[in-house]
Amino acid sequence: MENFLVSFNAVFPLCVSMALGYFLRRVKLLNAGSLKTLNALSFKVFLPVYLFDNIYRTDLAAAFNGRLLCFALTAVGLFTLLLMLTVPLLEKENSRRGVMVQAMFRSNFALFGLPVAISLCGEARVGPTSLLVGLVVPFYNVLAVIVLEFFRGKKPDPMQIIKGILRNPLIVASVLGVAVRLLGLELPDAARKCVTDLGRVATPLSLVALGGDFKFADLKTYKKQLLLAVPGKLIVSPLLMVGAGVLFGFRQEFLVPILILSGAPTAVSSYPMAQQMGGDGPLAAQTVVLTSALSLGTMFLWIFALKSTGMI
Repeated sequence: MENFLVSFNAVFPLCVSMALGYFLRRVKLLNAGSLKTLNALSFKVFLPVYLFDNIYRTDLAAAFNGRLLCFALTAVGLFTLLLMLTVPLLEKENSRRGVMVQAMFRSNFALFGLPVAISLCGEARVGPTSLLVGLVVPFYNVLAVIVLEFFRGKKPDPMQIIKGILRNPLIVASVLGVAVRLLGLELPDAARKCVTDLGRVATPLSLVALGGDFKFADLKTYKKQLLLAVPGKLIVSPLLMVGAGVLFGFRQEFLVPILILSGAPTAVSSYPMAQQMGGDGPLAAQTVVLTSALSLGTMFLWIFALKSTGMI
């Protein structure tokens, strides 16, 4: 029951914010134009501030574990490559291919990471999770730009992909956060509070916009894509990554972040990024909504299985 409550407490606030967005669209307080504006604000302003603040507050040096970091980055990179090779065999439209790949490799690690890790390991042993939150999330953003640029429908242009990475607000904010942290720079208290307060707007704003763009009719429209992407995120991803982690000898507080980064629902930020980079926005919204709702059950089952076997 405790593990179920951990998952419930992580997922329920997301569902409420999405439901609010859906309700506001239905009562016409939100429309297509305002949703587009909210997505742009989220992607270009609030999500970058949120990522900067998240990294700034992570003690990268104290939590550093080179073996775990190398494993996580390699596992995410290889899984993404596998998806880029297999998804085009199953889906013909490029705008959907990029969204499906992103939905399956990119998790809501920044939101799920610490709350779930604290519940499972205790505050004294969340260092490995803090490290990965600070460094894997920027890596997610780089991979997402590469994937979405690659599947824009044109011949892949390496220079265009590089420009997309360098101009992406989420990546710029992440790099700034890492640089400030490594240089040991301290923000004044007033500035730090301002950054934190603005960052807190990112997730609810993105979720309200996402809920406003959600249409139940799209469940039928994207049935095939969702039947691939949702199990791919919640079942295949943790099966492969956690399985590999166990084989490499990770246990307890070192296996927990591997479970969360692979088994958490699709990142909320994947929706505004898909919208801004030519991906299929409605499909991106569907994957976030469904993986968020269903992760309540799947995360509980993964945690139960690993606890029962003494892995965590």
